[in-house]
Formats: sequence, structure tokens, C-alpha cells
Amino acid sequence: MTPLFAPARPRSRLAAVLLASAATVPALLAVSPAPPVSTVLTSALFAVPGHVLVPVPIPGAAFAGSALAARPNVVHLAPGASVQAAVDAAHPGDVVELAAGSYPGSVTLATDGVTLRGQGSRTVLVPDPADGSACAKAGNGLCVTGVADDNGAPVRPVSGAVVEALAVAGFAKNGIAAAVTDGLTVRRVTSHDNGLQGISVEMSTRATVIDNEARDNGQAGIFIANWFDRKGGALETRGTQVAANRLTGNRIGLQLRRVRDLTAMANLVSGNCGGIFVVGDDGVPRAGALTVTGNVVRANNRYCEPNPRLDSVQGTGILLTGTEDVAVIQNLVTDHSGNSPMSGGIVLYPSVVGAPNARAVVTGNTLNDNRPTDLADRDQGTGDSFTNNLCSTSQPAGHC
Repeated sequence: MTPLFAPARPRSRLAAVLLASAATVPALLAVSPAPPVSTVLTSALFAVPGHVLVPVPIPGAAFAGSALAARPNVVHLAPGASVQAAVDAAHPGDVVELAAGSYPGSVTLATDGVTLRGQGSRTVLVPDPADGSACAKAGNGLCVTGVADDNGAPVRPVSGAVVEALAVAGFAKNGIAAAVTDGLTVRRVTSHDNGLQGISVEMSTRATVIDNEARDNGQAGIFIANWFDRKGGALETRGTQVAANRLTGNRIGLQLRRVRDLTAMANLVSGNCGGIFVVGDDGVPRAGALTVTGNVVRANNRYCEPNPRLDSVQGTGILLTGTEDVAVIQNLVTDHSGNSPMSGGIVLYPSVVGAPNARAVVTGNTLNDNRPTDLADRDQGTGDSFTNNLCSTSQPAGHC
């Protein structure tokens, strides 16, 4: 069992520091070296100033299947070796371990239970103009790809794949592009300076995206969705976890689009145009039935131009648009300022097709220095509730 935080740090002290100072969070999110067998997230404690310290449990999520119970076969690669050839030759339970260095070319992982592991940010996947693979032609760095039919319905997901301790940088679209997976784990990955998403997980269930850094990507740092280029109803992710990631310099730090049954927890989201966006519309089932809790969301004040589906973005902490049954609990949201219709600390806003939020629960959050307001309910949805939030201003008045 590997705990979410290093065991040498008392959890009560860690929790207080985590939500007191975003600057110290990266140093506190150290994860012990990954064992070759199944690892499970256990729980974490979070403190909000002025509130009682409470536990926030994380359901266990195994990183791989029973094939990894035995000691794995580890294939060691040096720079210059073909990562794709090693991955193609791997069997369920195998580990392909990359030494420190630069590895030109895209990689596609399509075998169940295979781990691709580097040496942290010293191991970097970078584009190769000569690469003619499908993943490279799509503009992606690392593709974890199952099989879907022509309508996008999963036919055979990749199960139990693990990507850990490496960097992916400079690709035209996504650093990591995962689609049609089950039980995927992405941890201790740095994805930066990619044209679209840093880490994209589409049409996937039971994913664990933990302790990654995504910075300076053209769209979202981390993007969880049904499909990027399709509408349709929201995907039941069956308990996907997005936890303890550091997201900065992106258009949106964390975007959860047309998904359900998910927890976003203990992420540090700062310096983006927008912080955490939960996005739905009038599709059925609607996006929502998920929890955003214990996150530090601070000073997401870059300006991003509007696009065909979204107005300009600047100074938005946590946004709900076109969702239902979303719980926003015990987050620290500070120092946002902008002139976008979505600007503010925690904002409820109608979707691009005018769908309001329904039954949102916004409770126990601490907000300060957000302009034009700390809390904003701008879509007149039904059944939304605002309770026990520590803040100074709200729209309409009375939510603080």
C-alpha cells in the first residue's frame, strides 16, 4: 500500500498547510516509489480555515489487474531504443522502464496491464517529425487506446495500463491521449507545452490521475470527458479519481466535461485562465453527480480569447455550467479577478445551449479576494444550495 502523501509527514499538519499556502503544496505531494503490484489510494484530510478538520475518503482504485500480482518482467530501455517496439512486445504485467533521456516519437500503448515508467521529468517523450504512426499523425505524444465503434461506443477498452514518472512535451495536440480505457493510472507525469490537453482521458472508466503536473498547455491541463469532438450524454466514469495534481499556465486547469461519478480532490490549480470547470449541456444523462473537494484554486487570472463554444475566460475559480447534482465542498478559492461573464470565485452559469445547473451543493468553502464576487449564481437553476461558505460577497446577496 502506498499512501497518497509521504508517511513521514503527519496528516493533520499536512492538511492545514495544503489549504493555507498553495506555494507549499508541490513539496508536500511526494509519493513513495511505486511498487510493482496494485497500489491503492486510501484517504486524505483537509482543513479549511474556520472549519473543523474532516476526513475525505477516496475509494480504493487498483492500478492494475490480477496479472500484476506476481513479480513483473521489467524491460529496461536506454535513449535511442524503440519505445514502441518494447511496448508492442510487452505482455500483461510487464513493465517497460525508460532511463533518463529524450525519446523522440509518439508511443501507442494498447495492451492490458502494461506499465510504462520513466525516471521522472528526466525521461521525456518529444515529437519526431519523421514519425508516421497514427498517434503521431493525430498530434499526440502518448496514446493509450482501446477500440470503439464508428459511433464512439467502446468495444474493447485497454484495461489496467499504467503510465508513470515521465514527461511528455511539445506535441501539437495532447501530451497523453487516453481513450476507451478501464482502470488506467497516470501518475507522476509532467505534461507541458502541448497544443491541446496536457493529459486527456476520454470515454474511460475507473481512471486514477494522481500527482501529475500539467502546465502551459493550449487547452486543459487535465481533461476528462466522454469525447472531445462529440456531444451526447455524459459518461458514467464509475469512480474516476483526479487527485493531488498541479495545474498551471493552461487555458483551463482541470476540465470535467460530460462525465459523471467522479471525484476531483486536493488539486492545486493556479495561474490558468480558469481553474476547475465542470461542463455539461442538455444531453442525457446530464453531466454531474460528482464531487469537487479539498482543492486549492488560486489566482487563475490569465486572459483567454473566446471560442465558438465558450466566452472569454479570465478570473474564474470553479465553474459549473449545465450540470446536475454536483457537490463543491471545502475548497479554498482565492484571488480571482476578471471581466468575463464567468469571472468570480465559484460560479454557476448556463451552458452554451442555455441549460442551467440543477441541485448543485456548494458548502463549506472558503473564498476571499475574488472579483467581481466570491460566489455567483448566474443561471437561475433549480434546487441549488449554498451553505456554510466563508466569503465576503455573493450574487445574489445572501449566499455567504
